[in-house]
Amino acid sequence: MFASRTGWALAPNRFSAALERHRASGREALDLTESNPTRCGFAYDRSLLSALADQRGLAYDPDPKGLRAAREAVCGYYRQRGAEADPEHVILTASTSEGYSFIFRLLCEPGDEVLVPAPSYPLFEFLASIQDVKLVSYPLLYDHGWQIDLHSLAAAVTSRTRAILVVHPNNPTGSFVKPAEMDLFDALCRERELALVADEVFLDYAHDGAARPSFASPRQALTFTLSGISKICALPQMKLAWIVAGGAPELAREALARLEVIADTCLSVSTPVQLALPEFLAQRDEIQRQVKERVAANLAELDRQLAAQKSVRRLEVEGGWYAVLRVPVTRSDEELAIALLDEQSVVVHPGHFYDFPGEGYLVVSLITPAEIFAPGIGRVLAALEQIHG
Repeated sequence: MFASRTGWALAPNRFSAALERHRASGREALDLTESNPTRCGFAYDRSLLSALADQRGLAYDPDPKGLRAAREAVCGYYRQRGAEADPEHVILTASTSEGYSFIFRLLCEPGDEVLVPAPSYPLFEFLASIQDVKLVSYPLLYDHGWQIDLHSLAAAVTSRTRAILVVHPNNPTGSFVKPAEMDLFDALCRERELALVADEVFLDYAHDGAARPSFASPRQALTFTLSGISKICALPQMKLAWIVAGGAPELAREALARLEVIADTCLSVSTPVQLALPEFLAQRDEIQRQVKERVAANLAELDRQLAAQKSVRRLEVEGGWYAVLRVPVTRSDEELAIALLDEQSVVVHPGHFYDFPGEGYLVVSLITPAEIFAPGIGRVLAALEQIHG
């Protein structure tokens, strides 16, 4: 009765089951995995809601690409970052997840392949399988910082490969694609006739404050840059994202014509949110300031506590909202995360959630409120020091 593409193992994994039991018990837990900014104590300006009261939102006059004023606001965002984007090359979507689905449908026949980095965000597997697309991993290597294994990437390309996906900066490693790597991606995709898909949702959150170049800048290869207000404005509930198409003009034109038809079958973006987008983007600096201050403070607290012990170290991170801890391998990451939950009432993510290359990795969120983050990290490090000692 059901399609094989939805034949996932829906039973909770061991970690999820342990988390459900812990919550059902009523015991307190210090959650170091919270990634929803609206639950992290940030102060939002109430005028953001006023922007949704535009009377034009009572009329329905759909444009498959999205309202022109909203697309121009997206282009203004990139212009402030030093990148030029044409409103006619922008397609609005309800989320980056929907953007991925549009792109996969545009590029791939059933069974075609898309190359994705590992480690990376676990949602990609579901997004691809729903579209009958096969994901093939290419490794990120760690040596005093993260680098893309370009040799393995090139070797992974087959006759079924249709696109290479990059996450800039990566989630959860927080590593940016370097300018030289951007050029190599562009050259490889152009030579192999592949599309380049760049996820830039965390682009504004460089820890050193230095702006990084966007893939929305002119490219030779067919390129799709994805972002949205979930991270840029810390407004995931408003459900607005976008695709910027670029590359060789003839390819970009064909891609946009086909994307417009795909978008026209959905018309998923709310009119009031589109009308409010210019105001949302205009106010992003204040909420980003709060997020960046939280991330910097938690990162400093993490380093302070790490300096007092020898069992755990933090991997280098350049941007985003997460930190990766390298921990002693005494059991699987999942077993360790369950033990920390059961014995210390602390929630962390095991590295295998993000397709790390082996055991010995835990992932924590840096937007966790400070009154939870500091004691939570303290419990984790004390437990690991005791185990290692």
